[in-house]
Formats: sequence, structure tokens, C-alpha cells
Amino acid sequence: MSSTEEQRTEAADRAILRLRGVSRVHGQGAAQVHALSGVDLAVLPGEFVAVMGPSGSGKSTLLTLAGGLDGVSSGQVLVEGQELGALSRKSLAAVRRRSIGYVFQDFNLIPALTAAENVSLPRELDGLPARKARVEALAALAEIGIADLADRFPDEMSGGQQQRVAIARALIGDRRLVLADEPTGALDSSTGEAVLAVLRARCDAGAAAVMVTHEAGHAGWADRVVFLRDGKLVDETGPAPVGALLGGRGDTL
Repeated sequence: MSSTEEQRTEAADRAILRLRGVSRVHGQGAAQVHALSGVDLAVLPGEFVAVMGPSGSGKSTLLTLAGGLDGVSSGQVLVEGQELGALSRKSLAAVRRRSIGYVFQDFNLIPALTAAENVSLPRELDGLPARKARVEALAALAEIGIADLADRFPDEMSGGQQQRVAIARALIGDRRLVLADEPTGALDSSTGEAVLAVLRARCDAGAAAVMVTHEAGHAGWADRVVFLRDGKLVDETGPAPVGALLGGRGDTL
């Protein structure tokens, strides 16, 4: 094995998230859809990875598999060395509560819970006393700049405010992997930049983040940009050449 290959192997072994030959197929026969095909990806501690590609390219599928929300058709997904497909439902739920923060496009807040209660819920489900979980929730809300919304219910908040609550829920506790599906979609530009700065700071502190985005400017916060097309990883690069790779089609893909 060459020194370069050895370095790559060592880096992959340190990865917080590792996808090995991951494929996801929906349907059967003529109706089969290959959402992902043979994707390999390793995300290291401290690394912020942006995922870009046309609609239907497999971006959201990659996140749902990485977060254990769906199972692979073939291949392996490992989070901090644990293969998700080999875990029991109880163990998988524990990994998702303790190790993975997930920001959904549609927020997935519970209407009957306040912002603080929505954010603290994963910690309470993991056995943390309610009072301590609330303290952590308030800190996460403050980190996103919405501590004043702690006791509001989702229907008392704007879409952008709900999105920030969802981001705070993904950041609470000592989660080492943050998965974000268009996390700034409902936010104005200045608030979106502030949220990206928080994700960047989490990575700088040793976590790993994978963010799906259509915005080249947002991808510029990442250490690496991964491009998907038709379920396959077709290219990856650092943030600087993103505009060139988009072929001069503006700021979105």
C-alpha cells in the first residue's frame, strides 16, 4: 500500500461519518429508482462538508441514510465506528439521540411543546432530568440567537423562527455529527449567515457537519463540497472553485 493510500485509510478510520459503497433503491422491477448508487464518503472530526446537486440527485437520501432514518439497500453507514445497519432499533435510537443532530427541511417540531421543550426532548428521552435538559435547551436557543422564544409554541412563531428552533434541537448536547437539510431555507440572508457561523464553530470545536444546500455562497463555509448527480458522487472540491464548477449559472444549483 502506498503512503497516500495509508494516509487515506488512517483518515477514514478516524471518520465520524463513513459511507462505504452505499446504495438505496426504491421500488421493484421497471419501477425501480436508484436514489443512491455506490457512494463512498468519509467525514472527519472538525470537517464541514456541503452536498450539492440537482433536484432528485440523492442529496436528502444521503442525509436520511447517514442519520439512520432509513436503511441502505447495500453498503454500510458508520457513525463513530458503529455500523447503523447492525444495531437494534433501541441501540439505533440511542445513537441518533446522543451522537447525531438532524435539521429537517420541514422542521418536525412537536406542536404541543414549547421551543425549549422541543429542544430539550432528545436529552430527556436519554434520561437527563428535565431541569438540566431545560438549561441545555436554553443555552442552545441562545447560541442560535432566539433565547426569547423559549416558551413559545410552534404556531406562535414564524417559519424562520421555527427553523432556528429545529437547529437548536440538532445542536443540544455533545453531538459529534450534525446533518442539515437546507438549514437556512426559511431564513433571511443575515440570519442564515449567523446559523452557518454556528455550524462552522461546532466543526472547529471538533464535531463534523454535513449540509445539503443549493446555495454556492453557503457551500463556501464548508471545507469540502461533494457533488451528486443521479445518485452518484461525481466530484468533490474545496469551497473556492464552487462557482466555476457550477458553470457560471449563478449562485444556485
